[in-house]
Amino acid sequence: MTELAGFYLGHVRAESARLGEVGRMGLDAAVPSCPGWTVDSVVRHVATVYLHKVEVLRLGALPDPWPPDFGGRDALELYDEARAAIVDALERAGTDLETWTFNPDDKTSGFWYRRMALESVVHRIDVEQAHDVVTPIDSELALDGIDELLFPNLAGPWWEEGDTAHPVDAAVRITAEGRSWTVRADATSVVVSQGAEGEVAAEIFGSADAVFLWLWGRLDASAIRSAGDANVVREFRARVAECTT
Repeated sequence: MTELAGFYLGHVRAESARLGEVGRMGLDAAVPSCPGWTVDSVVRHVATVYLHKVEVLRLGALPDPWPPDFGGRDALELYDEARAAIVDALERAGTDLETWTFNPDDKTSGFWYRRMALESVVHRIDVEQAHDVVTPIDSELALDGIDELLFPNLAGPWWEEGDTAHPVDAAVRITAEGRSWTVRADATSVVVSQGAEGEVAAEIFGSADAVFLWLWGRLDASAIRSAGDANVVREFRARVAECTT
């Protein structure tokens, strides 16, 4: 296993363990960042995501039909089974197995190492916020999470039909802990460049974990700092929300 794969798999294990630990503090607690959701909703959602990716890795394709009916299952029992299953599936697949992903540039199982680590940390934060026991995010993982959210989640080939209520029509720069990304968006495309070259209408900056969680809608704008056109910042965040909810 490569060092990077080990990094991601270690975080899948650690973040999913913490999610399960906090889930056992109470499944009925409301999740502030996901209106209408409880901790039970998050636990079931993550279990279903894990089991879906187990099938993706097994089949090399999207499972159809999906999902099975898990409604009668105990949430934490289902979660524990799914957590063990995704770790096992990733280890068995390694990082070079050809499979389905939504990244046009990466059709290997290595994609799911990264995606499952970041899926796990975002939803770990959800259940921690529900119980007011939030713990830090590893800064390297948070920086990588910013990068992944910008591409492929935001800057994939999803906008060609102009299916957005938030075209932005501007360039935005994001900076966290010495690393920068420049995002140029209009109604039909989003292009992300590494670095801080060129003029931008707005800049967003802060600690890696604050920027990461703001992008994912888990913290409000008070968590980050910004400069330039405040409306562009709001529209950019709304554009991100369109591809992450």
